[in-house]
Amino acid sequence: MSILEIADPQAVELSNEEISRYSRHLIMPEVGMAGQRKLKAAKVLAVGTGGLGSPLLMYLAAAGIGTIGIVDYDVVDESNLQRQVIHGTSTVGQPKIESAKRRILDLNPNIDVVTYNVPLTSENALELFEPYDIIVDGTDNFPTRYLVNDACVLLNKPNVYGSIFRFEGQVAVFDPRTGPSYRCMFPEPPPPGLVPSCAEGGVLGVLPGVIGTLQAIEVVKLVLGIGEPLVGRMLLFDALDMEFREIKLRRNPNWPVGEPHPTVTELIDYEDFCGMPGHDRSAFASDNEGVVPAVTVTQVKEKLDSGEDFILLDVRDPHEWEISDISAATHHIPKGKILEHLGELAQTRDIIVYCKSGGRSADVTRTLLDHGYTRVHNMLGGINKWATTIEPDLPTY
Repeated sequence: MSILEIADPQAVELSNEEISRYSRHLIMPEVGMAGQRKLKAAKVLAVGTGGLGSPLLMYLAAAGIGTIGIVDYDVVDESNLQRQVIHGTSTVGQPKIESAKRRILDLNPNIDVVTYNVPLTSENALELFEPYDIIVDGTDNFPTRYLVNDACVLLNKPNVYGSIFRFEGQVAVFDPRTGPSYRCMFPEPPPPGLVPSCAEGGVLGVLPGVIGTLQAIEVVKLVLGIGEPLVGRMLLFDALDMEFREIKLRRNPNWPVGEPHPTVTELIDYEDFCGMPGHDRSAFASDNEGVVPAVTVTQVKEKLDSGEDFILLDVRDPHEWEISDISAATHHIPKGKILEHLGELAQTRDIIVYCKSGGRSADVTRTLLDHGYTRVHNMLGGINKWATTIEPDLPTY
């Protein structure tokens, strides 16, 4: 493995309190005083304080990483608490970076925490990443993953990657100095709408605890220069089968970023590259807002109150109908079965499509338009927006 250059760890001193705190590290020959000084001298930037960032940040702080940077601009929501264990009920509504900072400084007051309450963009990524030794990707969307990857390649910094979905997770170390990058594994992003987000598809609450902790282990190994990091390898975890698998990753000699023949020499527009937003504009934003014909929940309510004849189509999965439902919905057809049930949807009637928050329904709206339906609209924000605006007794999820 390539040795990570940590700025002058020998100049770092450990107090008596720190020696006591890290005693279980210090008695390990692989760590010892020299290794603990490396950890204290290291600077690690975490992109995201969500499901992956929660265990990652707490374990990095506990391990004694001396400077931890956090990039996030979201606020704590009740729906986060099922998996984002760094936050709590008392911090709902507060900026995630502030909630996370308080928690990890309570865990270890001997470290420095630097917060960046901004979206990560092509305009600020290089400046944010430059002071740090390692970047940890805890994001949940493709534009930001490609952005993190390319910025790390351009700066020649290791990128400790993790991702989660439903019951499965992935971990890898993309180190441009010695191994492949994220683009070697995924040269092109998936088509928009093909891969649902965790907000749409769900995630087992304890899963990010496993994956985020594995990311923390990789960070500590890189700093200490011990073991075999996941460079050129990806670890796959299936929680249902309780199975770990490993796949080999090879460096693509024609990768577009970095040597030997770069075609991407600066950060690009990653939302345009992926065909989807890299940041939530609001809690109920649709990935396809402005792309397909749309109506607001208020407009739908007005149509119902006036007695207009139209089809109100719910395209969520059946188990979601038990969580909440709009009583006026005339049809319930899951997104994946829409083509099988086109005969139930008259092209001569107006059709308004909704899902949880607007993403899947926008995809269905586009599908119906492609099949000759001209009177179809997506309900922006989905049933969650309906619950907060029209029917507050309905739960949101």
